[in-house]
Amino acid sequence: MDVFVIPIGPGRYELYCEQPFTAEPSAVPVDVGVVGRIKHRFEELLRRAEQWEPPSADSSRGLMARLQDKAMGWVAERVVEQRLLWNLRRETTAAAVHPDDLSTDEARAIVFRALQQDAERHAYWLWVDGVLFVVTFVALGPLFLLIPGVANLPAVYFGFRTVGHWYSRGGARHGLGAVSWTERPSSLLTELRETESASPDVRGAQVETIAATLQLQNLGAFYDRVRKASR
Repeated sequence: MDVFVIPIGPGRYELYCEQPFTAEPSAVPVDVGVVGRIKHRFEELLRRAEQWEPPSADSSRGLMARLQDKAMGWVAERVVEQRLLWNLRRETTAAAVHPDDLSTDEARAIVFRALQQDAERHAYWLWVDGVLFVVTFVALGPLFLLIPGVANLPAVYFGFRTVGHWYSRGGARHGLGAVSWTERPSSLLTELRETESASPDVRGAQVETIAATLQLQNLGAFYDRVRKASR
C-alpha cells in the first residue's frame, strides 16, 4: 500500500492514497448479534458506495430517488476521505512516498504524527456520535415504528458516523503499532510543493501533470480541498 505524503503549505502535510476500499465478504452468520449486523450493513453500504456513479440529470426522477442519490453521494465522499485509514486496518506493510527533500526520518515522523492525530480525533468523535446514535435510536425508534417503511434517519446517520470513526481509529492505531513502514522519496512531490508560489491557473496545470505522472486520478481535487481547508 502506497501512502503519499502530500505537501500543502509551509511545513504542512496530508496523507493520501487512492487504493480502493475493499469491504469484507458480504456473508454474515445469523447469530452474530446486533453489533455484527450493524457492521455487516456498514460494509454492504461501503461496497455499494465504491461502485456508485452519480446519475445523469433527469428531472423525471422521483423525490425519493433523488434523495437516495444524495445520500449515496454523501457516503461515497466519506469513503474517499477515509479510505486510507479504513484500508490501513488490514495492511501489514506500507510505503510512505514523500518529497525527496525530506529525510526518511522526517518523513516517518510526519506519517506517525498524522496517524496519532487521526487516532485521537476519531476516538473523540467515536464517543460523541456513539452517544448520539444511542439517543436517537432509543428516543426516536418507537416513533418510526409507527411509520411503516420510513427509516429512522437520525439513527442511521449517527450509526454510520460511529462505525466510520471506529474503522478510522482502528486504522490509525494499526498504522502506528502493527504496520511495517518503508520510505520512498519522490522528486514529483517536491515539485508539488514548489507549485505553491505559482498563479492558480499555472498551479492547477502543474498539479494535474504531477498527478497524471504519479497515476493519481483524484490528487488534484484532494490537493485543492485540503489547501482551502488549511487556510
